[in-house]
Amino acid sequence: MASLLISNCRLYDSSQTKADDWVLVTDGIIERFGHGDAAPQAHSVLDAGGRLLAPGFIDVHIQGAGGADVLDATPEALATIAKTCARCGVTSYLATTVYKPDQDNRHLEVVSECIGHDLGGARLRGTHLEGPFISPKKRGMIQPNCLTNPSPSALDAILSKTDDSLAMMTLAPELSGGLDLVRALVDRGVVASLGHTSATYEETLGGFDAGINHVTHLFNAMPSLHHRSPGPLGAIFERPDVTVQVIADGVHIHPSVVRLAYTGLGPDRFVTITDGMQALGLPDGHYTYNGIPYEARDGAARYKDGTLIGTALGLNRILARLAEFTGCSTATAIRTVTENAAAVLGIDKKTGSIAVGYDADLVVLEEDLSVHTTVVAGRVVHQKCGD
Repeated sequence: MASLLISNCRLYDSSQTKADDWVLVTDGIIERFGHGDAAPQAHSVLDAGGRLLAPGFIDVHIQGAGGADVLDATPEALATIAKTCARCGVTSYLATTVYKPDQDNRHLEVVSECIGHDLGGARLRGTHLEGPFISPKKRGMIQPNCLTNPSPSALDAILSKTDDSLAMMTLAPELSGGLDLVRALVDRGVVASLGHTSATYEETLGGFDAGINHVTHLFNAMPSLHHRSPGPLGAIFERPDVTVQVIADGVHIHPSVVRLAYTGLGPDRFVTITDGMQALGLPDGHYTYNGIPYEARDGAARYKDGTLIGTALGLNRILARLAEFTGCSTATAIRTVTENAAAVLGIDKKTGSIAVGYDADLVVLEEDLSVHTTVVAGRVVHQKCGD
C-alpha cells in the first residue's frame, strides 16, 4: 500500500497560525489527519513548508486550457487540459463543450472514453454540454450549427454519443418541449442547468419546478433584471435550492455585481467557475475556438467583434479576485470550488473536503492562492519549479 504524508501545512479552514498540520494518504485516499509532533510514517513525505493545504478545486465549466480544446477530439487534448488545470489547483473538471446536430461529434466519444483514465493532471469527471437546447437570441459564443429544438430523438442522439458521461447540460426551459427535456435529464441523474436563455420570470420558475437546480454563468447570456420584468434573475435569487455558477473575474461581470451576487446568494449557493478557453494558462495572443479566431488579453477572451467568450485566467486567480471583490475569507472562497462544486455534481461524499475516506485530491497554496503543489489520488501531478 502506497502512502504519502503531507506535513508542515496549515489546513485552509483552520484558525490556527502554526503550520503543524499533517495529512496521511494511503492508496489515494485520506486515511487520517491531525496536528502536532506525532505525525505518522509514510513511504513518501511532501513538506508543505508552512503553506495552506486545501481540497483540490473542481471546475464544472471549462472548455479548454494550455492550447487545447475539448473540440480537438483527442485524448492528448484532454490530457493537456488536465495538466493545465492542475497548475491552477484544479483536481477535477467537466469537459465543457457543444453538440453539433447531424455531425459526428467525435469529441463527445473521446471524453467518454477518457473518463477514469490517468490524464496526468486533474480528473475528468464528465461532460458539460452548453446546448444544443438554448435560445438563439442568447447563444453568445455558441454557433448556430450547435443549436436545435428539444425533442426525445435529439436527446437520445446526445445520450448515445456521451455514453453515460453527460454530467450537466445547460438549457433554456422556455423552448417548446424544454420542460419535458428537463425531466428526462433529471431522471437520468444529469444536472439540468439554466443558461443561454430568454426565459421570463415565470418560465424560469417553471424550469426550477421541473427539476432545474443549477444556473450557468449568472448574468451572462440571460436577460438583465428590470424592475417590471424581473426575468430569470428575479427567480434565481429567490430560490434557495438553486446553486449558481459565477465567473468572478471582474470582466464577465463588474466587481460590484460579483459582490451583489455573493451577498444575495450567500456562500453556500455560489460556485466559482472559469469558463476557460484554450488560451487559459498561455500568454496573451490570438487563438481559434470552433473555427473562429479570438484574442486573449489580460485574462479575457473575445471574438474580433468584441463578444466576450470566456476567460484565460486559472481558477486560483479567479478565487483571489472573488476574495478581493467580496471581502470573503480565503476559506470561504475555496469552498465555492470544493464543497459547493462537489455537491452540485453529487460527489460531495467522496471529494471536495479534507476528511477521512475522501479522495486525496489536494492543493498546497501560497497566501495569495498561487499554486505550489497539486496532488491527485495521492500523487503529485504538479509542483512549482525550484521547490
